Amino acid sequence: MLYELLAHNRTALLKVNPTQDALVPVYKRAFAPLIGPGLLRVVRGGPSVGSYLTAHPELVHVHITGSAATFDAIVWGTGSAAARRRRENRPQLKKPITAELGGVSPIIIVPGEWTDADLTYQAEHVATMRLQNSGHNCIAGQVVVMSSDWAQAEDFRTALRRAYANAPERPIWYPGAPSRMDLATEAYPDALVLGDRLLVEIDEDDDAAALQSTEYFAPVLGVVSIAGTGQEFLDAAVAYANEQLQGTLGANLLIDPSTEKTLGAGFDRAVAALHYGSIAINGWTAFGFITPTLTWGAFPGSTIDDVGSGIGVVHNALLLDGVERSVIRGPFRPFPRSLPIVNGGGRLTILPKPPWFVSSRTGAAVSEGLTRFRANGGALGLLKTLTKALRA
Repeated sequence: MLYELLAHNRTALLKVNPTQDALVPVYKRAFAPLIGPGLLRVVRGGPSVGSYLTAHPELVHVHITGSAATFDAIVWGTGSAAARRRRENRPQLKKPITAELGGVSPIIIVPGEWTDADLTYQAEHVATMRLQNSGHNCIAGQVVVMSSDWAQAEDFRTALRRAYANAPERPIWYPGAPSRMDLATEAYPDALVLGDRLLVEIDEDDDAAALQSTEYFAPVLGVVSIAGTGQEFLDAAVAYANEQLQGTLGANLLIDPSTEKTLGAGFDRAVAALHYGSIAINGWTAFGFITPTLTWGAFPGSTIDDVGSGIGVVHNALLLDGVERSVIRGPFRPFPRSLPIVNGGGRLTILPKPPWFVSSRTGAAVSEGLTRFRANGGALGLLKTLTKALRA
C-alpha cells in the first residue's frame, strides 16, 4: 500500500486478509494522517468484497498478495468461462495487476567441512526457515537441497531431525493449512511425523513432484539430494531450484566461509544464475522481506498467463528502476565463533543465537525490546534487550 502511494503516486484502498481483521484498528490509527485527507482507505471483507473491488471501474490498478489460484480467479475468472478466456486471450480483468504470490523456496546446503557446532546451528537455522509462524509465511523455506556425496550429509540430516522435532509446537492456524498437510501425508505416507509437523526425506525412488510444486504454507519440510561436491554440486542445485521448484520468490543458500573462498568467482556466477527475486546467503530471505530498501517480489519475467510468484516489486524504498533481485548476506557462525581469531574469517555478529530462531529462549522478549527501541529509542532499553539476546 505504501509503495503504491509513494512510488506510483496513487491513492489506495487496502482490503486486508480476513485473518488480519483484528489489526484493522491498528492500521487505521497508524495511517490516520493518510486516511484523513482521503489518500487511503482500509476495509475488511472476504472474497466477495475482493471481487467487487477488483472489478470496480473507479479503481485503476490492482495489487494482491496470496496464491496463484487467487490471481487467476481475478484475472481470468473460474470454471469453463476462465478456460475459454485463456484460449481467446481475453482476461476478465481490464486493468493492470501486480502481485506477490509465494512459491516453493529452496534451502541449498553447500557441502564443506563443518564442525559439530556448525551442524547444530545451521540445522536450527533451517528449522526456523520452515517453522517460524508454523510455516504460514510466503517466504518459508520448503525444500532442503543437499549433496548425496557430502561426507557429513547424514550428520546434518540427524541434526535437522533433532532441531525440527525439538522446536516449540505452535498452532496451525491459517485457513486451509490442515488440508494441505493432509495432502502432504497422502503424497508421502512414510514422512516423519514430528509432533504437529512433517519432515519428508526424499529417496532416489520417491516422487518429489508434489513437494516441488505445492506451496504447503504449513509445517511441511522436504529434503532432497543431488550428486556432486564443490562447484559441480552448486551448479546442479541452482539448476534444480530454477527448473524443478515452483515459483521464483526467494532462495536460501548456506555455505561456510572456507568453501566460499575456494569456489571464488564460481560462487558469484552461481548466485547470478539463481533466478529468484530475493536471495539470502547464510541468512533467511525473510530479511529481504523486512528490509525496506530492498526490493520484494518474484524474479522478472512472469506474465498474467503464467504468473508464477507474481509480477512487479514492492518495498524498494530507494525507488530504483529495473531491479532484478535483492541479495542479503548473514554470518555463517554465531558469536563467539564468528570471530576471525576463532574460525579464520567470515562475517562478524554479536549474537550467540539470533532471537528469531525457533530455538531461542529469549526470542519473544528480544523481539519486543527491539520493536520498542525502534518506536521510542532509548539506549538503556536497547542495552537491556541486547543483554537478553546474549542469553538466547
